[in-house]
Amino acid sequence: MSQKVTDGRDYLGDLAPTFAGINDDVLFGQVWSREAELAPRDRSLITVSALMAMVITDGSLTGHLRKALENGVTRQELVEVITQLAFYTGWPKAWSVFFSLKEIFEDESSNDPVATMFGMGEPNPPEYAQYFIGKSYVNMLLAPTENSNRLAANVTFEPGCRNNWHYHPTGQLLFVTNGRGWYQEWGQPARELHPGDFVNIPANVKHWHGAAKDSWFAHLAVETDARPGGWFEPVSDEEYSKLP
Repeated sequence: MSQKVTDGRDYLGDLAPTFAGINDDVLFGQVWSREAELAPRDRSLITVSALMAMVITDGSLTGHLRKALENGVTRQELVEVITQLAFYTGWPKAWSVFFSLKEIFEDESSNDPVATMFGMGEPNPPEYAQYFIGKSYVNMLLAPTENSNRLAANVTFEPGCRNNWHYHPTGQLLFVTNGRGWYQEWGQPARELHPGDFVNIPANVKHWHGAAKDSWFAHLAVETDARPGGWFEPVSDEEYSKLP
């Protein structure tokens, strides 16, 4: 919730300025911003569940369904939440919420959970996906050819996804565009990454990179000489779980 919310003032600022201010400054500015106490993805799951229970299926629910996707809740997790709540809040309510979710999924602008600058692309092909924990997606912007060995690709990681330890014979450049993630070189502490960050990976240095536990993550990977590298062991769950 790092981005300031102004929905209250945008829609009700003229009619109910006090209510609008409390909505923007207290609810979203103070309560939702307490990320250390409760992660944004968890707040989203709680809010969507409460709105469904109260039969709030207007723009509020749609907005919070979109916000949940932005906060790292996966589509399948939302489907599972609605399915389970159907048994406790009522079957018709689930139908109504699923219709809202279906409209979001069909909206072309929401196909990419993090709205990446270069496009999410397709699921990583099996020959590379085997070296990732979790789902990753690649949009190849510049592929090596007979005349040039340059490579540029947008790589998107779902929350918790990371690649195995590996190396590049000629190094690699990473330009972070969306979400929150990690980069770590062998024997060094992990470095937290945010949009605008840049990583210059030296040649033959063993490293890994990927998403934070509660956030989608995307970066542009660039290689001026894309020679085949080497893959090592996965980043263990125990090692990864120590990262905030």
